[in-house]
Amino acid sequence: MRSIWGLIALVATATFYLYLLSAFLPPGPRAVRVHDAEPEHTADESEEEVLRLKFPSDLEELRELAELLKFYKTEHTGYVFILFCSAYLYKQSFAIPGSSFLNMLSGALFGPWHGLLIACTLTTVGSTNCYLLSRTFGKRHIIRIFPEKVAMLQRMVEENKSSLFFFLLFLRFFPMTPNWFLNITSPILNIPIPIFFFSILIGLIPYNFICVHTGAILSEIQSLDDIFSWGTLLQLLLIACVALLPGALIRRYSQAHLKLDGLEPNGHQKVLNDRKTR
Repeated sequence: MRSIWGLIALVATATFYLYLLSAFLPPGPRAVRVHDAEPEHTADESEEEVLRLKFPSDLEELRELAELLKFYKTEHTGYVFILFCSAYLYKQSFAIPGSSFLNMLSGALFGPWHGLLIACTLTTVGSTNCYLLSRTFGKRHIIRIFPEKVAMLQRMVEENKSSLFFFLLFLRFFPMTPNWFLNITSPILNIPIPIFFFSILIGLIPYNFICVHTGAILSEIQSLDDIFSWGTLLQLLLIACVALLPGALIRRYSQAHLKLDGLEPNGHQKVLNDRKTR
């Protein structure tokens, strides 16, 4: 029970910090709405709407947030960087879905290459935080809630102990089990932090590359014609090649060296699926 209250206190503290960071914004842009029906109104009499920060849930909200933060970035570069890093680490550390939108936002704000470096660093640090939080607060609760999946992963880690790093890379390139679940179960599986750290850093490069470069392209597209320009098409082709090449190499290695019997998408065993069909 003490571990649960400790985790709740930590989540509450981090949430309060993120709230304060987003609530007390520096002076920023305001969306101005002028009355078209009454031309005698001047700009001083126009209505203003204060733009507020929130996690994006779709592409339209992502575009709006990117435009808002781009303004802040020109005037308050350090503030935007700290805010972005804090929001990203908050999601990763507490295993909250939605990192793909933040990866795309990284590309829109910082460009494709700087954005990729930032996204890979934050993904690795945030996942390591999640690992440490799970080891400190949640090991017994995770085993109690997910006994079958933990047992399955434990068996496969033991079978692939001689190639543990490549086994973890395979799981990151082809997430048979969601990344957040691997993060919280790794301390239970006794995976050393250095191996965990570098498997995240390397294994999620293709995924981060796709999201970041997609965000960079979306921020540059102004019309449908831009989508079908040669420059955009070549960038999309490059994204596909970079994402597929390491995956193909690790798949070939896994077929020759790793024991993956019974592992299916989302981490279920074939035997579990057989039981459900009976």
